[in-house]
Amino acid sequence: MSRCTFLRYALIADAVASGATGLMMIAGADLLTGLLGLPVALMRESGLLLVPYVALVAFVATREAIAFAAVKVIIALNVLWVLGSVGLLVGGFVTPTLLGYAFVIVQAVAVGVLAELQIIGLRRAETVAA
Repeated sequence: MSRCTFLRYALIADAVASGATGLMMIAGADLLTGLLGLPVALMRESGLLLVPYVALVAFVATREAIAFAAVKVIIALNVLWVLGSVGLLVGGFVTPTLLGYAFVIVQAVAVGVLAELQIIGLRRAETVAA
């Protein structure tokens, strides 16, 4: 169980961070648009996308036995978020301010780190389970 604890903590950290980010983007989109140069609709819709994601991650993290297949889906979703964030910045879809660039980059790096922690936790847990 101790090796699975690392994975559980990585999932809980993801749920908390994603929940906070989603709430900020949903509730604060009108205030943030001027600072970040990101469209209100983009921030709000991104925040709303995080709601079911947070529910999934929290559900998986709080089960007695963590479903490894579900963790792999969560990791894949995190990788897609990072790729989407990079695509947003390099694709010319938006014209963020310097702070907007920093916001997108920092959250993408944080999501990437969480995915890596989940990969490490999953490998440890699979080793114990084998």
